[in-house]
Amino acid sequence: MTEMMANVNLDAAPAADRSIVDLPLLVLVGVTGVGKSTTLKALAEIGQRFTLLPDRRALTDDTIIATLQREDGLPPQPVTDRVQRFDYTRRYRERYPGGMAHALTQLRVDARMAEEALCFDGLRGAEEVRYAAAHLSRARFLVLDAPDRLRVERLLGRADSFDRVENKNSQPTLSAGTLDLPGIDEIFSAEDQRALLSLVERGEVSAEDLRAKLTIVIAERRNYDPAAAIAELHQSAPDRTLVIDTALHRPADVAQQIVAFWRDED
Repeated sequence: MTEMMANVNLDAAPAADRSIVDLPLLVLVGVTGVGKSTTLKALAEIGQRFTLLPDRRALTDDTIIATLQREDGLPPQPVTDRVQRFDYTRRYRERYPGGMAHALTQLRVDARMAEEALCFDGLRGAEEVRYAAAHLSRARFLVLDAPDRLRVERLLGRADSFDRVENKNSQPTLSAGTLDLPGIDEIFSAEDQRALLSLVERGEVSAEDLRAKLTIVIAERRNYDPAAAIAELHQSAPDRTLVIDTALHRPADVAQQIVAFWRDED
């Protein structure tokens, strides 16, 4: 395995540490289910050495949620519900422009790791990538994209305990070939909804599991627009951006494209 975890510091840093803003960095950009974890695994499997920084989940827990809980006068405590976590990241974004990208720029890396290939997983949305493009001048941005229906299907298949929604009051309606969830028609076509419902009708997934995954994707899309993020990067960092549709390429092929992109530095 060629992936390593970086030694980073969020507190007052020793003089030997270096700010992430001064270092070359590969930033993965993409919403849930586009294949970021699969891509990192594929990179390791083809022998690409890289140091993985604390990821989005870790920064959300240790910086974003903890900061806002303290501001609310609450002791820091874990938040597992995905929709509640989106609310916290939205609030942090309102308080600190750039949101997750702002949190990323606070990282400091052990000087011994400074010359390694550093990777962060990941950013989402136009505001985050705009801030990152402006404040991380040595960063390159790998955007992974996939259709929303495929993203839901991947979430249904990956059995990740992180994909939790604790509010179970709203149940999907399985009649008339549609799913009765707020906001679903804004994201999923009638054809996509029928295809997802057919998974329940064939007994491949439960209605409750489908509801949970759809709720995650809908809530995430309320906060982050993948198309807007891509457009922003094409404007703010066109020479430092690579966009890949993971629905069209095998993980190994995606990894090879990334290696070529990573090495193509001026």
